[in-house]
Amino acid sequence: MVEKRGIGDVALRGRRVLLRVDFNVPQDPSGQVADDRRIQEALPTLHHLQTSGARTILLSHLGRPDGHRDPRFSLKPVARRLSSLLGQPVPLADDIVGIHALEMSARIENGQFLMLENLRFNPGEEANDPAFAAQLARLGDLFVQDAFGVLHRNHASTVGVPKRLPSVAGLLVAREVRELSRLVDAPSRPYVVIVGGAKVSDKLPLLTSLAGRADALLLGGALSFPFLAAAGHALGASRVEAGLEPDVAALLAATKSAGSEVVLPTDLVVDRPGATAPEVVHVDAVPTDATARDIGPATRERFLRALSTSRTVFWNGPLGQAEDPRYADGTREVLAGLRSVPGYHVGAGGDSARVARELGVMESFQFVSTGGGAALEFVEGVELPGLAVLPNA
Repeated sequence: MVEKRGIGDVALRGRRVLLRVDFNVPQDPSGQVADDRRIQEALPTLHHLQTSGARTILLSHLGRPDGHRDPRFSLKPVARRLSSLLGQPVPLADDIVGIHALEMSARIENGQFLMLENLRFNPGEEANDPAFAAQLARLGDLFVQDAFGVLHRNHASTVGVPKRLPSVAGLLVAREVRELSRLVDAPSRPYVVIVGGAKVSDKLPLLTSLAGRADALLLGGALSFPFLAAAGHALGASRVEAGLEPDVAALLAATKSAGSEVVLPTDLVVDRPGATAPEVVHVDAVPTDATARDIGPATRERFLRALSTSRTVFWNGPLGQAEDPRYADGTREVLAGLRSVPGYHVGAGGDSARVARELGVMESFQFVSTGGGAALEFVEGVELPGLAVLPNA
């Protein structure tokens, strides 16, 4: 991929820097930050701006307030956590482009930070409204894009602002592009992709793009159900996404023609009404009242054999309902097996980082992306509008 101009290429001291970050972090029932990984990942860029004497104004969204001010989605808990991590106050403006934000941004000194309230409180953010983008741009002298997770969004803070200000990539975005490019440009072969989770229709473009590029596609979770159904397997009470038969057939034809192997589960862990424990069944013998929850032991062994000779691995999505300990073994065992396989291993998409951490398999990966949809589209080869708008190095 083409390298983008970065924060090391521009003067920062005394300049008001609009820093787009992705602090869309989960919160616990009390409203406090439950997982600060995305904040932690932005710290190298924040420290660079701090020591370089920039006057940094942070822009982020949180949740889906749909263009309305909603206290449930306030960035107050995020500002408190960031203040603790940085060891200095990060005040929060209670508006975005209003008088309060203007006054507070004018008072920032070198090395200090200010956070604006949730960008999505303003309907102009998701609509990429030119007037809103212009108001944001007036707050700064330079724009730094460090929110990889939103680069696939055509929003005011990702596309509109960098069209109006000198713009560069932050350290996190630069790293994401560098690491994920290794999956796109010239991955070491054999290249094996593990894809699970749900949202089958959303992931079909990714799988189609990997035909011929990946040597093997290992499919698990609900993602595998339409493929198993296409092969003639009855999956009992398992919910199979409907209307995908032509797409599944086209994908299987494309992978066969391109020489990519599609590896499907041969056994499943199921639960049944009234059962006291999960049951392992062959895909040819799923009871009519059973719901598939995880890949079975034979499938895990089959996946691990496919991975044993790999040199590049890309993982997206759990291979079962890994949030339930009864159905986490498939994902845990397959990903843990990567530790003994030499090569370059990347995890990306949605809650992949959380799942990997909770299952104790983070060490299996050389890189875990902070992006969900953005990472998948990048690997698919789609041009990300928030990245395309940044100038090349």
